[in-house]
Parts: sequence; C-alpha cells; structure tokens
Amino acid sequence: MMFSVFQASRVGGRKRNEDRMGYSYTQAAAIFLVADGLGGHPQGEEAAQICLQVVTTLFHKQATPKLPDVAQFLQAAMRAAHEQLHSYAQTHSLDQTPSSTLVVAVLQDDQCYTAHCGDSRRYLVRGGEVLSRTLDHSVAEWKDSVLRAKGEAPVSKHMLYSCLGAPRQPVIEVGPPIVLEVGDRLLLCSDGLWGNVDEDDIVFNVTAHAVTEAAQTLVDLALQRGGAYCDNVTLIAVAWEKADNPSLA
Repeated sequence: MMFSVFQASRVGGRKRNEDRMGYSYTQAAAIFLVADGLGGHPQGEEAAQICLQVVTTLFHKQATPKLPDVAQFLQAAMRAAHEQLHSYAQTHSLDQTPSSTLVVAVLQDDQCYTAHCGDSRRYLVRGGEVLSRTLDHSVAEWKDSVLRAKGEAPVSKHMLYSCLGAPRQPVIEVGPPIVLEVGDRLLLCSDGLWGNVDEDDIVFNVTAHAVTEAAQTLVDLALQRGGAYCDNVTLIAVAWEKADNPSLA
C-alpha cells in the first residue's frame, strides 16, 4: 500500500478555526478524518478535536495492523465519538453539547471504506470524474428575502439534520467499500471547500495536479470565492499510488 497525502486548513473569515483534520496509518491500513465543529454552538473546535481523538485512538487499538471489520469499526467509532461529546458536556456542566460533523475514510485491502455524519464530504475521483461522493445530511434553505430587496440573487444555506453531539441519535452512514485503482484521488473536506468551489474545479485540480499543489490551489480558490465571510476551509487530498494486490495496479 502506497499513497501520497497532503492536508490543509485555513480559518477564512471566521474568528477561529473550528475544523480539524488528521490521518494515521499502519503497515496495512490508513485512516483519514475531517471534522467541522458547529458554529454558534459552544466549543465547536473542541467538538471537532474530540471526534478526531476518539476515532483515531480506537483505530490504533484495533488496527494491528488491519481492522478486523472496517464497517463495524466505523459505525462503532463514530458512535463512541457522539457519546464522548455528551460525556464532555456533562463533565463541564454545559447547557448545550458541543457538536461536529465528521467524515472518515479507511483504506485497507486495496479498498476505500467511508462513513460520515453531517455535511463534510468524501470524494473519490477516477479518470477525471467523480466515481463516488458522500451525500450530505442537510437540506437547502433559501435565504433570499433580504437579498431580493437589495436586487441580488438568492442563495441557499444548508441546514444540518444530523451531526455528532446532537440531542437525538445521529445518522451515521457507512458506505459500501470501493475497490481502488492506481491513480485514484481521494478528497475529504469541510463545507467551506465544497460550498465555495464547483465540483468541476475540485475534480480538475485533484486530477491534474499532485496532491500538494491540488490542495493548496483548492483552499485558495475557496477563500477567494467565499470572500470576507468565508467559512473555515479544510481538506485532505490523497493519491492512491500502489496496491497491495498487483492485479489492481
């Protein structure tokens, strides 16, 4: 198993960066994570960090060097992160539980496994096209009354209906594994990226450039197009370079 990876995170126009990202690996498995702490909620950045710490810690305990059951791990690890957020709120006597989105990808046995809760996304790009991406746990809500009064075009805001740390049980979606091919590109990102950069631009950059250049270009594009009030922009870009199974190369 061989891959290249680059991660980047910028605060944008916000007062602080409530996104967190990270990755880790063993000889036979790798994990990549992006979390976006909810703005307007208490300690959003702490929520994102807790999610990463819980899932990554469980990965290192169970991946020796492989995870016995990746799908089961993803479901259990994300639920453990949700429960830890509620425990954190109780321990610190918070009126409201810190909450966060989370998207996780695990590469093992030449396959990509993905789980997510919320609207942080995972893209899998192959041959210049999106082979697969996660579906957001949100609905579009048009905010156009003020804009129309100013003669400007309406815009949509995405309202989450599920996240880790929410009062109700979260929707934790674990997708089917996808067999990887050499040359595949993987991108995990917060909505600060995909909300400001068109999918065609995302695909072009991760296909045409090395992950280092692609990641930096995409972050710059998001910040430029997001303007003065741009959300935090966070991403991890991965290039799958060598399979464990030679027949997949």
